[in-house]
Amino acid sequence: MTAVLVFCGAVVGAPLRYLIDRAVQRRHDSAFPWGTFAVNLAGSLVLGGLAGAGVALPAQDTALAGTGLCGALTTYSTFSYETLRLVEGRAYFYAAANVVVTVIAGVGAAMFGYATVHALV
Repeated sequence: MTAVLVFCGAVVGAPLRYLIDRAVQRRHDSAFPWGTFAVNLAGSLVLGGLAGAGVALPAQDTALAGTGLCGALTTYSTFSYETLRLVEGRAYFYAAANVVVTVIAGVGAAMFGYATVHALV
């Protein structure tokens, strides 16, 4: 049953990632991968919120939303690929900014989501 829930969450998360990535990237004419940054930030926020709910959520909800939805929504493989592509294109500032900003903002978003939901539960 858990595998089905993860699959169902991923069925929503993967297309959502693609649509958000394309919509955001279309609006920014920059070498910086804003679309990937946006989906990773959103996924970190949601996953932090789920962790903040703690024992208030059943394991099935965590599998569906945490593992399935957030796992398919976030894309750290694309983050790595885009960083490498920036380095290969000699856009060193953007590559370094991508790593630093994504990691710091992702952890910050997860902490914010955790603290917010934990305070409400």
